[in-house]
Amino acid sequence: MRPTLAEPEARLRFLGILALVSGIVGEQRGQRRHARRNHELLVASAREVFAEQGVEAPLEEIARRAGVGIGTLYRHFTTRDALVEAILEERIGELLALADAAAADPDGWNALVGFLNNALELQARDRVLRALLLRHPLGEARFASAREDLRRRFEQLLEAARKQGALRADFTLSDLALLFWSFTPLIDATAEIAPTNWRRHLRIVLDGLRAEAATAQAEPALTEAQLLRATQALHAQRLHSPPSTPSRLKTRRRDART
Repeated sequence: MRPTLAEPEARLRFLGILALVSGIVGEQRGQRRHARRNHELLVASAREVFAEQGVEAPLEEIARRAGVGIGTLYRHFTTRDALVEAILEERIGELLALADAAAADPDGWNALVGFLNNALELQARDRVLRALLLRHPLGEARFASAREDLRRRFEQLLEAARKQGALRADFTLSDLALLFWSFTPLIDATAEIAPTNWRRHLRIVLDGLRAEAATAQAEPALTEAQLLRATQALHAQRLHSPPSTPSRLKTRRRDART
């Protein structure tokens, strides 16, 4: 006959099982919290180390700064690329948030200008973001979803400014991508000399984007396929081109004279 919970022995047995189950659940929750904390520490440390030493910095240094072992790092990120992608996903989320915040402005031109200012400021203060976008351009298939989210937000900003007659009608999404690219070498070149000079360049560019300043274009905008190929070409060029060392510069000058 099956004992009822009213019997002392059965009650104690039941309470013992309940306590055991509760202990297991509590331990699992604690482990998940600990794992999340380690994940966050590793991503934060990676951003810091990559900013100092570049994207090829030793993973052991990242683990050390996070206060964990290298084995813990590999449990969270099986490859360097997985860690890089986690950082890039965070930054993409920030860009999406900036676009959403800008879109709340009913003035389409102000919304676009505000977004460009904030997005380029993010790019200027985060050299890791610039390096990661060169290593993993958003044209890659793995970022298809993020690319589509960005495309929708950016197109909404452009369309609002065009509809209100503030933005020149022939400025497209591919033109916006090229605009962002054009600022990367400028930001890199002036980072130690005049770190906010990009703002001056942006004001000049914005004057050319106003509808009243538009002139007829003979060259069409890039198609989506052309933009993707251009993204891949820029990625290959910037990632694999050797740095210009003094000896290499001397060789170039000597070659130019001969």
